[in-house]
Amino acid sequence: MSAQQDKQNTDSHGKTNLRLPGLGKLSIIDRYIIRQFLTIFFFSLASFAALFIIINLIENLDRFMSRQIPVGQIIIYYLSGLPDTFLLTSPLSVLLASLFVTGKLSMQSELPALKAAGMSLSRLMKPFLLATFFITAFNLVNSCFITPAMYDLSKGYEKRYLKSQKEQQEEAVHIRESKNRILTVGQINRDRQSAVSVSLETFDGSRLASRLDADSLRISSNGRHWVFYNTKQRTFVNGRETLVANPGADTLKLALAKNTFTMIDADPDEMNLVQHLAFIAQKKRSGLPGLERAEVELQTKIALPLASMLIVLIGVPLSTRKKRSGLALEAATSLLIGLFYLGMLKTIGSLGYDGLINPVLAAWLPNLLILLAGALLYRSANN
Repeated sequence: MSAQQDKQNTDSHGKTNLRLPGLGKLSIIDRYIIRQFLTIFFFSLASFAALFIIINLIENLDRFMSRQIPVGQIIIYYLSGLPDTFLLTSPLSVLLASLFVTGKLSMQSELPALKAAGMSLSRLMKPFLLATFFITAFNLVNSCFITPAMYDLSKGYEKRYLKSQKEQQEEAVHIRESKNRILTVGQINRDRQSAVSVSLETFDGSRLASRLDADSLRISSNGRHWVFYNTKQRTFVNGRETLVANPGADTLKLALAKNTFTMIDADPDEMNLVQHLAFIAQKKRSGLPGLERAEVELQTKIALPLASMLIVLIGVPLSTRKKRSGLALEAATSLLIGLFYLGMLKTIGSLGYDGLINPVLAAWLPNLLILLAGALLYRSANN
């Protein structure tokens, strides 16, 4: 070590300072905290993932067996769901890791020593924020691209093969095709180019003039016409009903975009960020229902990953004081706060789905509350 470095690492009385320089810009204590933090974080992440898989396996084991789903497909199903599980449990794992590491430093009297050496709370949070920055960056990519790419193998597979017919049954969709016609669709098929249990009602003012019922409906190959199969045309004139059945096909021109069924039936969870933005733009142009839900889901794709960094503002200040309660209380506290956050995310998000509050506010309000609570705890601990 050079004479200049020796001088920098000693105080005016010739004693060595506690803050020892490490490689690069990180000190030894920074690297120690990051190592401990990431160890507990990944352990917590793996534990939550294993717990989720066990619970889901117990719930669906009878369905796997009754439908004779191959073991390889079951493994793919659970592996493809891991990105979504990691995204959901990362804030909880970050909080648990920050509480454990800071609590351990406090109980072993290392934290008081660091404070005596002049380390402030903001300086102590540096390694935590650095580690969570990379966690947040990964989860942003995960939320916007990786998880949507895995949708068909995880949530999509569950929707198609694991849910019962009763669970998959959805309410009929009513579309105002024009000023005097309403299209009712019983169920949209998976290809999103066709539907079953279809009816087209034509009104003369408030009076029902005619109704066309069909077993199925499909858009034509040129995308300009819609083909109704096995139709029954009812016409109502002067209180009399006329019925004309056609076991073949009737071709009509409807004022619908060729991707109408896609916009209605699509799940925002299966879209990456670019597709999601285009989907919202199409929803706005077409005036179809579900715009609020799509906007909440878009904002949540950004808000949820950022929660991992914000929640450190709660974890570190909460454990800076020396306590006799032990690490068991740290675990209970982190679980309570983490579950409370996830509960807020779900509850407030549902209010945004229904249009009761602004979709952007519905997605970001839990993060804003976490930020406010963290700022108050930081101020209290710093004082």
